[in-house]
Amino acid sequence: MTIRNSDTETLERSKTDLQTTRLYEIVLFNDDVNTFDWVITSLVEVCDHTLEQAEQCSILVHYKGKCTVKSGEYSQLKPKCTELLNRGLSAEIC
Repeated sequence: MTIRNSDTETLERSKTDLQTTRLYEIVLFNDDVNTFDWVITSLVEVCDHTLEQAEQCSILVHYKGKCTVKSGEYSQLKPKCTELLNRGLSAEIC
């Protein structure tokens, strides 16, 4: 099998692109203010969770104190995290 030089260069560039893309996470923290229903609704509306995902995350946050609710590039997560904060939830991008 013969591999042309341009194919090799493309493969190498693809590997480099994957290695340089850093993924961030939105971490949601427990608080004594927000209800389960509000957290679940917010995760569905803001983070595009299914109802089941949102319920599971809210339970993890309640019992473990925190949970990663979304991962991706910083530019994609920033508006979502800002909206969670605007809704009174405690969240940060890590």
